[in-house]
Amino acid sequence: MKTLCFLIITFSSLIFSSITQAASIYAGKVNAAAVCSQCHGVRAPSSESPFPSLAGRDEEYIKKALKQYQDKTRISEIMNNIAASLTDKDINNIANYYSRLKAE
Repeated sequence: MKTLCFLIITFSSLIFSSITQAASIYAGKVNAAAVCSQCHGVRAPSSESPFPSLAGRDEEYIKKALKQYQDKTRISEIMNNIAASLTDKDINNIANYYSRLKAE
């Protein structure tokens, strides 16, 4: 009986963590489409764009950069304003989403 309870709890937690991760990827995709993709594109920016692609970038790098734009230790008028509107959860979701994409 104890083994059965343990297996049920373990299995339930694995399912819950998968659902939570999927939700954050979806939320990141929605945020990226609404906020980031106009300049950075989804997988690649337009050929005329001076902005770098974010697809495939390291998740921690994206988080750190957005936090630096938020607290203005990294200066860009556009990015400082955009990052200021993001929550920590938004930043995590966007970084998670872009880090999982393959760059073109």
